[in-house]
This record gives sequence, C-alpha cells and structure tokens, in this order.
Amino acid sequence: MKNKIQLITYVNRIGCANFQELKALLENELDGLFGGVHVLPFFNSIDGEDAGFDPIDHKTVDARLGNWDDVKSLSVTADVMADLIVNHMSADSKEFRDFIQNGDDSKFSALFLTRDKVFPNGVNEQELALIYRPRPGLPFTKYRFKDGSEKMIWTTFTSKQVDIDVNSVAGKAYLDSILEIYQKAGISMIRLDAAGYAIKKAGSSCFMIPETFEFIDALTQKARKFGIEVLVEIHSFYKTQIEIAQKVDYVYDFALPVLVLDALFNKNAENLKHWLQISPRNVITVLDTHDGIGVVDVASEGEEKGLIPDSVLEGIVDTIHENSEGRSRKATGAAASNLDLYQVNCTYFEALRKNENAYLAARAIQFFVPGIPQVYYVGLFGDDNDMELLNKTNVGRDINRHYYTKGEVLEKNKSAMFQNLSALMKLRNSHNAFNGDFKIEEIDQANLHLKWINNDEWVALQVNLMRNKFEIFGTEQKQEKLLFSI
Repeated sequence: MKNKIQLITYVNRIGCANFQELKALLENELDGLFGGVHVLPFFNSIDGEDAGFDPIDHKTVDARLGNWDDVKSLSVTADVMADLIVNHMSADSKEFRDFIQNGDDSKFSALFLTRDKVFPNGVNEQELALIYRPRPGLPFTKYRFKDGSEKMIWTTFTSKQVDIDVNSVAGKAYLDSILEIYQKAGISMIRLDAAGYAIKKAGSSCFMIPETFEFIDALTQKARKFGIEVLVEIHSFYKTQIEIAQKVDYVYDFALPVLVLDALFNKNAENLKHWLQISPRNVITVLDTHDGIGVVDVASEGEEKGLIPDSVLEGIVDTIHENSEGRSRKATGAAASNLDLYQVNCTYFEALRKNENAYLAARAIQFFVPGIPQVYYVGLFGDDNDMELLNKTNVGRDINRHYYTKGEVLEKNKSAMFQNLSALMKLRNSHNAFNGDFKIEEIDQANLHLKWINNDEWVALQVNLMRNKFEIFGTEQKQEKLLFSI
C-alpha cells in the first residue's frame, strides 16, 4: 500500500452515481489528494438494513454502481480496499432463504451458526452473561423454518444479519471464494469487518478470544497468497490492539480520534504523546469513519487503566455533545435504533464546535502521526451532522453518512477550509520525509511538536493547543522554510 492518504467513502454518497464517476472524481476534482480508496460496501445490495454491511450477495456488485470490471478500472487510478464481511450475511440472502426452506437438508445448512452448534447441551444464564455484544440484548434470533420447526440463529448485530459458521467447510469456502473474486478485480487490500466476533466458543466472551486470533491469522495468510494485504477492524482495549498489530498487516488506530480531541479540548498533549510512544506503527489512522467516534479504545478495562482517565473521558464525551448543541445525543446510545455502546455518533467537525482552525489542526496531527491516514468523505468536506437523514432513518450512524450531490461536492471544493485541507494532504502525500523516522520533540504539555526525518530531508509540525494554531516547517528543494501555517 502506498504511503499516501486514503479516501474512505461509499460510491453513491460522494456525488457519484457509480464506480466510473468515482474514478473520474479522483482523477479530477480530488486529483493529488489520495493514493488509495477504501470503498465501503458496494455489494448487492447497498441499501440494506446496515448500509451494505448486511450483504444479500457478497460476490456481486450492486448493479446500480457497476460491475467487477468497473472495480478493476478504479484500481488503475488508486489502490482499492474493500470490506470482507466475515461474521455475517443478510437474512435475505439466497443461502439463508434456502436454509429456511429446507432446514438441515439445505446445501447451505452448514454455512450458518445456530446456538446449538456452540451450546449443544443448552446454555445457562452465567454463560450468556459472558458473551460480549456491541449492542444490548442476546445475540440470537429465533427463526421459524418451513416445516414449522424453530432454531435460534446467532445474530451478533441485528436480527437481519445472520452469523456465518466460519469454522465450517462451507464457511471457509465462502470466504475463500470472495478472496478469489477480489484478486481478479484488482483489490489489493481488505478490511476484515467484525472479525472480532467471528469465533464463538462456549464458556467464553465470544470476542477476541485466542481462537479469534488464530482465525484472523489463518485468513490473513490466505489473503496474502492472493496478493492482498489485510486490515483488521477491532474496537477494543488498547493493549488488545497492540497485540493484534503484531499478527496482521495493519490495524486501525482507533485511539487517535479521542486522544486528539483530548489534546484540543484540554490543551494538553500528554495522553496523546504517551500513546504515540507505545502505539503500533503498522496502522491506518482515522479521525472519523462511517461509524462513530470510538470510546472503548481509550477507556479502562476492569482494573487496568486506559489511555485516558475515565473521568476525563466522560468530560470529552460531554464536550462533544455540548459542541454539537446536543445533536450528537440524538444519534448516540438509546436515542437511536442502531444502538452503539462503544462510540459517539457525530461528525468530527461538529465535535470541534465547527472551529475550522481546530479541525485543520486535528487533521495536521493525524497526517503527522505514524501510519497511513484515511480521510472519510464527510470529513473531507468538514461537514455538519445530517439531522435530516437521522430523522428519516433513526439510525444513529446516519448522522455522519450524508448523501452529497455532485453540486454539493463542487461547492464544498471551493471553500477556504477545503483548500487548506487539500494543501495539507498534498504535503503529506509528497514530502519524502514521511518515509523516514518519526520523532516527538518534548516542549510542554500545551505544545505538540512532531517531526519526520529522512536523511537530509525533514518536516515538522508545531501545534499551539492553547490557540488552535499550527505551523509546518521543513525542507523544500534542500532549503529550510515555512511550508504551511494556520
């Protein structure tokens, strides 16, 4: 993967109708800003209950967006990442419908995970209490089959997202077949979606247990044989992220978004600097994604301290809600039907009270910390919460999943903030110092100085947290100069 910023976007929410238009957008209006693009679920169909993360047919491109040849064409313009949804598929899939129709006689029966497969002798309250869930309630849904019988199906996320038995021969063949399709389509990287929940074992939390690591490692080895790199998406305690990073190509730095907010809100970079001293280097950095702003990634776990004291973390969450004038409260937790226990749903721009200088400072920090930066399409334009979409769907994460028209994109591109952000992005993509060594310069808690050095080339970010101001100095054609300032 190129050491350049990646775009993360849905095909049809960034002013594009299909893959061909997305390719044209990257080559024209967004030229020079991205070395790769993570295309969020584009499978049949893109408008399911979970915005494509509940695929009816994971092996088919939604015809409204194009076909696999169009994906291949996009891969010529930029490195393409796609999701491999390993934990589940839609209850409307042909495979699950056949299972409902024919029961154990279905050729797909082994593909799905029933409660009895994990708990053949039944399950008690104590075992149920151990199971970790991202949302309230039990991870099972009762389905009635055509013959009148009933089975409890694992549904970790929603009742329409039925879990796959990834340990079965059928489950392994299913995932292998998707990898083969991806290779032919020119996809060079996959994100393992919900991989932390894929392995279920009686008497365990069924989340990031030792067998999960074994599954991730085995799948990573398979992907590498196809020439595909692997990004693992896990929201969890920071020490778990460090452990996972040692076993895969890339992990997300999900701790970064809240640590940057901590630095900007509290005018103190000590927690952020501590993390940068111990964090993995094989990371994809984000401030915002199609999901919310993760909290669990910096919080304590049991008796172990987190990256931020829980009392300070509570204050950060309260400040996000205050800065968004309460709009984020309407999209978070029990206020929205798509309940999220580990994140706050809000655009990063509103989390920073729409302060453009603070927002650009946050992006500058993201671009200077170790890792490959990803910029979410809504974050690219530094935009507000979409309350209209939230009110329409009552899905919390839709507050940050706006549908842009082409006209909106063109208008956003004219803004001063977009122009400044574009200049920052082009600097990050082009300066050779970012291929060198990272250094934190110790000043004081209210100033953050980050530097990259590559032989005789260097670039340094100096952020004044008290004033939300920053400067970037460095070499340009062997001359030392001010490269950017806000």
